[in-house]
Amino acid sequence: MNSAERRSVFSLAGIYSLRMLGLFLILPVFALYAEHLDGVTPMLIGLALGAYGLTMALLQIPFGMLSDRIGRKPVITAGLIIFAIGSVVAASSHDIWGVIFGRALQGAGAIAAAMMALLADLTREEIRTKATAMIGMSIGMSFTVSLILGPWLDAAIGVNGIFWLTAVLAVGAIVVLHTAIPTPEHSSIHRDAETIPAQLGAALRNIELLRLDIGILILHSIMTAMFIALPFVLRDQLHLPSLHHSWVYLPILVVAMALMVPMVIIAEKRKKLKPVFLAAIALIAVSAAVLSMTHSGWIGVITGLLLFFIAYNVLEATLPSLVSRIAPVDGKGTAMGVYSTSQFLGAFVGGAGGGMLLGHFGVTGIFVACSLGAILWLGLAYGMTPPRMLSATMMAVDPSRIGDAKALEASLLQLAGVAEVRVVAEEKVAYLRVEKEHFDPEAAKALLQL
Repeated sequence: MNSAERRSVFSLAGIYSLRMLGLFLILPVFALYAEHLDGVTPMLIGLALGAYGLTMALLQIPFGMLSDRIGRKPVITAGLIIFAIGSVVAASSHDIWGVIFGRALQGAGAIAAAMMALLADLTREEIRTKATAMIGMSIGMSFTVSLILGPWLDAAIGVNGIFWLTAVLAVGAIVVLHTAIPTPEHSSIHRDAETIPAQLGAALRNIELLRLDIGILILHSIMTAMFIALPFVLRDQLHLPSLHHSWVYLPILVVAMALMVPMVIIAEKRKKLKPVFLAAIALIAVSAAVLSMTHSGWIGVITGLLLFFIAYNVLEATLPSLVSRIAPVDGKGTAMGVYSTSQFLGAFVGGAGGGMLLGHFGVTGIFVACSLGAILWLGLAYGMTPPRMLSATMMAVDPSRIGDAKALEASLLQLAGVAEVRVVAEEKVAYLRVEKEHFDPEAAKALLQL
C-alpha cells in the first residue's frame, strides 16, 4: 500500500470499528438491563437486541446502490447520523418499545455496502483483497473488545450510558470520514466490492452460495440467541455479578483465538477447507448441547463457551473465504452483498427467536434450539462441493488492449495457473481466479498492459 491507501484503509477500518462497537457493546449486558424497562417481556428483550439486523438487512444493498448515484460520503454521513439518532432514542427510552425503535434506527444507518464501495474507490486492484481483510479484522476485533468492555461500561455508566456513548462514537466516525479519508476523484462500480443488481438473480440461484448464506444466517441467529441466555446464566445460575462477566469472557476469548489459528491454517494452507468448516459447525452444535445440559456449573459453562468461541472464530474466518471462492470471478461483490444481508437477518431471527424461546422454555430452550440449528446447518453443509483452492486477483487493463474482451480472456486462459477470467471493458479490469503457485503475474501484465 502507498501512504494514501494506508491512511484510507486504516481510517475506514476505524469507522467500521467505532460503529460495530456501538452495536456490540450492549450484547453481553442488554438482557439484564431490559428486565427493568416498562412493558418488557422475554420476547421483546430478544426483539430489541436483534431489531437492528432487520433494518440493516433491508437497507444495506439499496444504500450501496444509492452511493453509486449521489456519492459515497453523503450516504455514509447520512447513515452515521441515523445511527446516532437511533442511539439517542434508545438511550432516552424508559420502555422496551422505545429501545426497539432506537435499535431499528441504528440498523437503518446501513452503510456497510457504501463503505466497501468507498474502500474500492480509494485502493488499487492489486491491494484491495488485503484492504478488505483488514476491514474484516477490525470488525472481529470490535466484537471481541465489546464482550470484554460491555460489562465494565455497564457498571460505570449503565446501558443507557452505553447508548449515549455509541452516539458519540458515530459523531466521531463522521469526523474521521471528512478529515482523514480523501474524497475519491471519481467513483465507479466495482464488481469485487459492490452488489450488481443484474447479478442478484444468479447469486440467489447458486445452490452452493445459498448454503453459505443460510449458514451465516444460522450462525448469527445462534450467536444473538446465546447472548440472550448467557447473561442470565452467569448471574442466576453461577451467581456472578454482571460487573465480573468480563472476567469469564476475557480468558476464554484469548484461548479461543489462539486455538482457532491452527484450524484456519489447516483449512487454507493444507487445503482442508471443507473438513475444517464442517468440524467447526459440529463444534457449535456440541457447545450449545453442553451448555443446555450443564449451564448450572462452572465447568460446563466454561467448556461450552470455549468450544463455541473457537468454532465461531473459525467460521467467521472461513465463510467469507468460501463465498469468494465459490462466487463467479466477477460476482464476488454481489455474492458478499447477499451474504452480508443474510448475516444481518440472522441477528434479527436470533433475537426474536431467542426471546420467544426464553419466555416459553427458559435458557435451556435457547441452548437446545441453538444445537438443533447447528445440526440442521451441518446437514445442509455436508453436501457442499469442496471449492477449488484458487486465489482471486484483479489486474488493470490498458484501454488499447480492451477492444476484444473475449479474445483477451482466451489469451489469459492459456497462461499457466489461470482457471477463470472475466474482462470487464467498462471497468478496464480483468478479474482472474488463479493457482498462485503456478501463476506468473508478469506474463498476465504483458497481455493486459502496454
